[in-house]
Amino acid sequence: MSSLVIKDLYATVAGLEILRGLSLEVEKGKVHAIMGPNGSGKSTLSKIIAGHPDYTVTSGEVLADGVNILGMEPDERAREGVFLAFQYPMEIPGVSNANFLRAALQARLPQGEELEATEFYGELYRKMDSLEIPRSFTSRSVNEGFSGGEKKRNEILQMAMLKPKYAILDETDSGLDIDALKIVANGVNALRGPDLGVLLITHYQRLLDYIAPDVVHVLMGGRIVRSGGPELALQLEEKGYDWLKEEIGELVA
Repeated sequence: MSSLVIKDLYATVAGLEILRGLSLEVEKGKVHAIMGPNGSGKSTLSKIIAGHPDYTVTSGEVLADGVNILGMEPDERAREGVFLAFQYPMEIPGVSNANFLRAALQARLPQGEELEATEFYGELYRKMDSLEIPRSFTSRSVNEGFSGGEKKRNEILQMAMLKPKYAILDETDSGLDIDALKIVANGVNALRGPDLGVLLITHYQRLLDYIAPDVVHVLMGGRIVRSGGPELALQLEEKGYDWLKEEIGELVA
């Protein structure tokens, strides 16, 4: 099964139930966008898929190509092809971008096999050029002293180098000006293809103007309450979430 499948997922954080029976399937080759009001569970979903220890799954499954990843450590999930771009990317002082990516790629190779340095740097520089990241950034510590836009571009660079099967982009547009947004969107669009499924979490239509989704989902009250095409995002932009609350009623209580 070539998809990321979330089945009837219930989850809590600090004893508070956030996800309440969420089900979703992200196929390879597709971009699925999730929109929803604050507190609906969007970022909770992304962290659970990635394996954040503060979140407890009480019921349900998350399957990557048929493999249940919920019992795995975050690094094991990454080796299964799951990638998370954080809403607020972390700084890693003392670890250069180049060494970080080399270590991540080396960890995926069979024991005893070494990453070829010339090929690695050749591909790294090509990806950096396409994202308009100065090559001097290879020696800078991961995200340390970076602007918001530089951090987001750096995560798309990581995504481009690691070549995941499924990418969860948690509010990638957060804190970006219009120029940085276009660069990041172009980077994501360049990676679209039959071997990658994307789950794009956002508050705003503006990101979807640049990364056109195949499917849009509305997450409210810890579950998906409506799915549709790109026109659904335009309706939300025009009407807000109140019109859905009026239609759905008890489902979002």
